[in-house]
Amino acid sequence: MERSPGEDSVSPSASLRGTRETLSDPELESLGSDSEINGYVAERKTDRYGFLLKSETDGIPTEDLPVDVLRQREVKWLDMLANWDKWMAKRHKKIKLRCQKGIPPSLRGRAWQFLSGSKVKMEQNPNKFIELDSMLGDPKWIDVIERDLHRQFPFHEMFVARGGHGQQDLFRVLKAYTLYRPEEGYCQAQAPIAAVLLMHMPAEQAFWCLVQICDKYLPGYYSEKLEAIQLDGRILFSLLRKVSPVAYRHLSKQKIDPILYMTEWFMCAFSRTLPWSSVLRVWDMFFCEGVKIVFRVALVLLKFSLGSAEKLKSCQGQYETMEKLKSIDPRYMQETFLIPEILDIPITERDVEREHLIQLNKWKEEFGELQYKCPSRMHGAKAISDSDPSSHKPLAHSPSIILPPNTASVKKNKKQEEKEQEKQRLKLAKEREKEEKEKKRLEKKNKIRGEHSNGAVKEENGGGSRDHRLEPTQSLLPNESLNPAMKVHQSNESLCSKESEDTYL
Repeated sequence: MERSPGEDSVSPSASLRGTRETLSDPELESLGSDSEINGYVAERKTDRYGFLLKSETDGIPTEDLPVDVLRQREVKWLDMLANWDKWMAKRHKKIKLRCQKGIPPSLRGRAWQFLSGSKVKMEQNPNKFIELDSMLGDPKWIDVIERDLHRQFPFHEMFVARGGHGQQDLFRVLKAYTLYRPEEGYCQAQAPIAAVLLMHMPAEQAFWCLVQICDKYLPGYYSEKLEAIQLDGRILFSLLRKVSPVAYRHLSKQKIDPILYMTEWFMCAFSRTLPWSSVLRVWDMFFCEGVKIVFRVALVLLKFSLGSAEKLKSCQGQYETMEKLKSIDPRYMQETFLIPEILDIPITERDVEREHLIQLNKWKEEFGELQYKCPSRMHGAKAISDSDPSSHKPLAHSPSIILPPNTASVKKNKKQEEKEQEKQRLKLAKEREKEEKEKKRLEKKNKIRGEHSNGAVKEENGGGSRDHRLEPTQSLLPNESLNPAMKVHQSNESLCSKESEDTYL
């Protein structure tokens, strides 16, 4: 069963070469000949993305980044990819900002795998793709896939030859998916998605990236009834009221269902609509931030195509409106115009989810429960990473200088011995210090006791010099007035004070 918008109805456009193709193009009829399959290909010039140029002046001029800026970005991305879990856990906003600026072309394929979680998925399922690739597949899907192969970017050097390596890998990826998700099977809109991935990575990596897109980013889009895409069409139309009331009122007045103009946009993630430089920038942000980027692109195109009274003068009916949406002004799709507008659209994940709940309840009231139970949608790389904590590696310091194993162990043993010896020396020093303190304390105590005993003997004998510390306190009265009884009392009190002092010491 083929479940795709009409791909052959799209007219070719020189400004969008490589993203809109037609089988009736006379230039295409000569492609994929036997000579090309056998290895001989006439010299054809391509643009920077691999799309064939029909003439020397063909192609849209693009502003290339300065080489030093590109190299700096490559170094930053290499650091992020080498410490991905750390960056995703602590500096996700920085990853988001760098995706908005654009991923360096040399690292785009690797970055998409990290952002989508397909790298982890592939590591968790080793040899799974090889197993699926060796299977025959369901004949009903094989026939449809084979008929669609030559329709995917026929002006790209990778898919120009019928039966060439590009088409072979595309067949392998799509067939493997029908075996991996037999309940979904194959949808024609999956072919351009897989083709874009194959332009940036090998077949196995492209397969797992396709799995993540279908399971995490766009769940239910490629199911038999296309219920998820219809639901998102309603969400888009509701969000349009906030972004462009003029366009919303016009489409409402013309009673144009969103499914008529947004199906190919969403199901192919704009890979068959935008110029290629814009496609890559949109996909960079899509893998990082999720489906809200697809909504934003659609809202920008609707806003600038139908968002003013002047633009609606040429759209008096349904037919004129649909023609305008099928052939959007190329100015609005250029990278330099489109990307800033996407970033300015005030639509967040929360807005999409809130509107999703509203439209889902309305759907249930009209049609009942959804027939296809798809998993919850993940809004970007951070949500996918957080949903699978078992895949995270423990954050550990990675040294820049790694010594040979023997050298490291020898140095480690020497350090341990030195530490143990130092501990032993400190322990002995403390014990000696403690013994000396105890010895001094005992000597001082014995000395004080000896002085006290000598003073007491001298006082009893009444001879020699007197110890003034042990003399009784003198009375304020004259000596003559003291009677013998008081003197005896003073003597006894003095002895008691001395004994108390000895006891205290």
